[in-house]
Amino acid sequence: MSKIISITAIASISPLGNLPENIWQNYLKQNHCFSQHLLDHSKTFVAKLDKDSAHEVAALRASDQKYKALDKSVLYAIAASRKAIKNAGWTANDLFGINIGSSRGATELFEKHHKEYLETGKAQTLASPTTTLGNISSWVAHDLQSSGPEISHSITCSTALHAVLNGIAWLRAGMADKFLVGGSEAPLTDFTIGQMRALKIYSNAGSDESKIIEWPNRAFDLEKKQSTMILGEGAGVCCLEIGKSKNALAFIEGIGYATEILEHNISISAEATCFQKSMKMALQNTNLSDVDVIVMHAPGTVKGDLTEYKAIKSVFGESLPLLTTNKWKIGHTFGASGILSMELAVMMIRNNTFIDVPFVKAQIQTKPIKKVLINAVGFGGNAVSILLSL
Repeated sequence: MSKIISITAIASISPLGNLPENIWQNYLKQNHCFSQHLLDHSKTFVAKLDKDSAHEVAALRASDQKYKALDKSVLYAIAASRKAIKNAGWTANDLFGINIGSSRGATELFEKHHKEYLETGKAQTLASPTTTLGNISSWVAHDLQSSGPEISHSITCSTALHAVLNGIAWLRAGMADKFLVGGSEAPLTDFTIGQMRALKIYSNAGSDESKIIEWPNRAFDLEKKQSTMILGEGAGVCCLEIGKSKNALAFIEGIGYATEILEHNISISAEATCFQKSMKMALQNTNLSDVDVIVMHAPGTVKGDLTEYKAIKSVFGESLPLLTTNKWKIGHTFGASGILSMELAVMMIRNNTFIDVPFVKAQIQTKPIKKVLINAVGFGGNAVSILLSL
């Protein structure tokens, strides 16, 4: 069985847009950050879907009576999945598996139902079936009329890249020829942000309306004195196929994973041992000098950004690849973040253009981008690293 995995399509819906050409153009706008929308009823910066994406989701919800009761996280996944399989040329006749995960699942809908229960003492009929975690992949499978296995899971912020790992395992085991993998998240609720504030990792940007905040989330700024994480919403999926496909956008060349030894519920060591292990595993058959770019997890927290950087330096020494992240631009999308980072990696490879972080020391691209490493990690130190090549 071939170990080569082809990415034959990747699609997303996020604050950057819902079409590849628009998403790439928005990445090229170095002076524009999409984490500029205040959450209703609070002075809190978040990154909402752009207008085109929001319109697409609204049209999807209105297109079928069954979809009116679904959470945004499910609708985001359906919208992205439709585009992905169309671009890959897959049809309902193809036998493909689905693994789309989420950190929080039906966040908004669950909170709505729970509030109603506290007020009335009664739960609505659809409260359970529309808020279970398996809801996402099941509805995507229903919408696509697929007949392969459907899996949902939650491994916090590394969820989407764990879906990639799982899809690869199915493909390499010969249990499937194609797999749709990714993550979806709609976490922009007062309670979710309250949880992040309780951890003291959410950005205080917006608390003083007299100040103009150019970049509320200073992800990968290693000089910041306080955490600046901003939440975003969106979904991303990619189509994986076993073997070297002629229409591949990129190939998965290496995979790595590791788990931190816990000291407390959200712990990560000073030099992110889990990242060191996952990167080394993904790079075991690769010369370090061949890695051109790393798309960091870099959530915008003081400790998260710094420990990942230390882990990268420990693995690569002074010969660091170009380093970047997209969370300064679109916020942290929790379970969807890894696949959106993978989308950025594919776009940089396809366009041979490095997307820099504008408020850190400038990095100059001196050679073609052929190999990109993507990192993700969740609470509990569940790290994943994926190496892509052209």
